[in-house]
Amino acid sequence: MVLEHKNEKLQELISSLKKQSIDQKSGLWKRVAFELERSTRSHRVVNLSKIEKYTEDNDVVLVPGKLLSGGELTKKVTIIAYCYSQKTADKIKGNAQIISIEDALKKYPNAKDIKIIG
Repeated sequence: MVLEHKNEKLQELISSLKKQSIDQKSGLWKRVAFELERSTRSHRVVNLSKIEKYTEDNDVVLVPGKLLSGGELTKKVTIIAYCYSQKTADKIKGNAQIISIEDALKKYPNAKDIKIIG
């Protein structure tokens, strides 16, 4: 079941993800669009500790939901997240980098070597 989101920015992002998926023949962007189409209550929630546990240095990981500040992150990774707090950004400063999904569409158009966590 596809829900109609009232958030125009989210609708635009989902549309961009679907277009990128078709243009680049990338199943990952299609999957992220599907995840974000679900109700907000169903969006994935990921703590930094989970990223620490399941990644290696220089990995690129995508959180199709909210990134929380629980735990510590010592690895140098790039995190693509739909939503995160300033506290989370401050906590990882120096170790990792957080970018938006919109920026990731430009930086990683074919979504090669990106891992979804959640």
